[in-house]
Amino acid sequence: MIKLTQYSHGAGCGCKISPKVLDEILKNQNEKRHYPNLLVGNEERDDAAVMDLGDGTAIISTTDFFMPIVDDAEDFGRIASVNAISDVYAMGGTPLLAIAILGWTIDKLPTEEANKVIEGARKACAEAGIPLAGGHSIDSPEPIFGLAVTGRVPIKNIKKNGGATEGSVFFLTKPVGVGIFTTAQKKGKLKTEHADIAPLSMKRLNKLGEVFGQFDYVEAMTDVTGFGVLGHLSEMCEASNVSAVIEMTKVPLLDKEALMYYLSEKCIPGGTVRNFDSYGHKIEQLTDYQRHILCDPQTSGGLLVAVKGEKASEFQDLLRGYGLDLEPMGRFVSKKEKLIAVIDGE
Repeated sequence: MIKLTQYSHGAGCGCKISPKVLDEILKNQNEKRHYPNLLVGNEERDDAAVMDLGDGTAIISTTDFFMPIVDDAEDFGRIASVNAISDVYAMGGTPLLAIAILGWTIDKLPTEEANKVIEGARKACAEAGIPLAGGHSIDSPEPIFGLAVTGRVPIKNIKKNGGATEGSVFFLTKPVGVGIFTTAQKKGKLKTEHADIAPLSMKRLNKLGEVFGQFDYVEAMTDVTGFGVLGHLSEMCEASNVSAVIEMTKVPLLDKEALMYYLSEKCIPGGTVRNFDSYGHKIEQLTDYQRHILCDPQTSGGLLVAVKGEKASEFQDLLRGYGLDLEPMGRFVSKKEKLIAVIDGE
């Protein structure tokens, strides 16, 4: 069996440029042009761009791609596609169509494997109810795949990563730990009984984002990917001008016992270190365990959803209706010197 992860230096969203380096790249002192119909740009690092169509609705445009996170080619295509489509759901929108982005190592990997990647993408798009309508491919030193996705949203339903208020709570709709499991796989340490844990989570669409967009009590939303829980929560805090408190015992985990084992085996993604180096100064002191879990780069992670405190029970009932039994994993508080504090840690 061909192991795709052996052909790339990074894995999934863990190969993203670190937040600190990204800040340097995006720094621009030139005067910005004003586009009145651009409702969401990159000022607060939202998940997608949003353009007003002038009829009460808006177009959502996004792209996401990365190197293999799993060895199976079809799973790679499916996960990369689910991850890209998630940006539309994170804005409260409905995806309309997708275009593929493929880089393939023609001299090292058979084209049949690339065909499986595309097939995985088609299956993800079919589940989302959209066509894979075209794309672009190049011969590249490492395999790369992702999508450019277009969506649509009623303007009143747009959810940004800013808007959370003091006293509101936040939920995460998928468990954390993908980076640790996939690092164990890349190192050849992943146990057979754990092989499906991360892929099953990564292949699950964040369709609920479209539902959440319909509720006014959902104040802000983003998806948790390569920057980890702390990175994406930091962006939400900065965009909302608040701080946050995480209850560590309420953070959903893929499999705590397995995660502890792989941490003891030093299966710590390089992205975890880069993440903490980028935003650790904004966070109250952490234990090693807290840092390894909360800075773990997620690929196709869950939605981080800020909900008015008095509506938390109503939101939990909504989640249960979709098969998710979740508790708030923290709350927003008034702006402090540090953006985030973690309590009840290991």
